[in-house]
Amino acid sequence: MKLFLFDFDGVLVESLDVYEKTVSLVLKKINKPLTRGREEFLELFEGNFYESLVKRGVDLKEFVEASGDLLSKVDYKNMQPVLGMIPVVEELQKNNILLVISSNDSVTIKEAIEHFQFNGNFQEVLGSDFMLSKKDKILYAINKYQIAPEEIFYIGDTTGDIKEGKQAGVKTIGVTWGWHSKEKMAAAQPDYLFDKPEDLLQLH
Repeated sequence: MKLFLFDFDGVLVESLDVYEKTVSLVLKKINKPLTRGREEFLELFEGNFYESLVKRGVDLKEFVEASGDLLSKVDYKNMQPVLGMIPVVEELQKNNILLVISSNDSVTIKEAIEHFQFNGNFQEVLGSDFMLSKKDKILYAINKYQIAPEEIFYIGDTTGDIKEGKQAGVKTIGVTWGWHSKEKMAAAQPDYLFDKPEDLLQLH
């Protein structure tokens, strides 16, 4: 049995436009606006998202409070599941354990999972309301499920995902269909670099 830990945004669903707009609005609301558009937004995910905000001088408590209303209004119906991902998840779920580990909030993720009929394939959703650090969430999963780290795969689409997966000591899978470019993902040196969802089945 293997443990597959999926990032949500960019890996399972195409949500870049929606979340860039939402995070930009929150930062503007607390007078810490992004001034370079998408490039600057994506830089926030080169490490842990929340640590990146702190480095920009953002007060996390203020950010979380300001984001409450806006994030609750995020409409997952404006997103799309990544093409080909649903059957891959259904196949991987056989004889394995699947979790979602994300810096998004659990309620939004759970609603989207149900809406896109991923429902029933994920044992748990560990969002920002559980812990802010993906590394800590991965360590929690290692401890809870008692699966050897070499049998645990964290699947992410940003260099920050790969860094946190490496810090937790699990196998890292970089995907090239998400938020960061293939070149950026390759530079992060994940254990695997996949170009399409069905490539994940090599590890089944």
